[in-house]
Amino acid sequence: MAYQNGMRALADPTRQAVLEQLRRGPRAVGEIAAELPVSRPAVSQHLRVLKEAGLVRDEQVGTRRLYRVDPNGLEEIRAYLDEFWNHALTAFADAARERDDEQRGGTT
Repeated sequence: MAYQNGMRALADPTRQAVLEQLRRGPRAVGEIAAELPVSRPAVSQHLRVLKEAGLVRDEQVGTRRLYRVDPNGLEEIRAYLDEFWNHALTAFADAARERDDEQRGGTT
């Protein structure tokens, strides 16, 4: 159930906004903070939570620390949500078959 940490981390709108920015490519804390109504230290805290949840990774590039989306963490959430989607599709297909069977049975 590794997806739970990611889901909890994304429950915060600011962390969602941070992840949206990182979707466009690697960024430094200052770049992220410049587009948000929160301070650099607050962005750093949000990045820490996202990193601990496995949704973000960082690397040192010269004198800067760049953050990027970690696709492995997102894959865990996607796999969890896909289960719901697959269940919904199966339920829809079953309902469509039942309706077809009822219509065929009612016209014969």
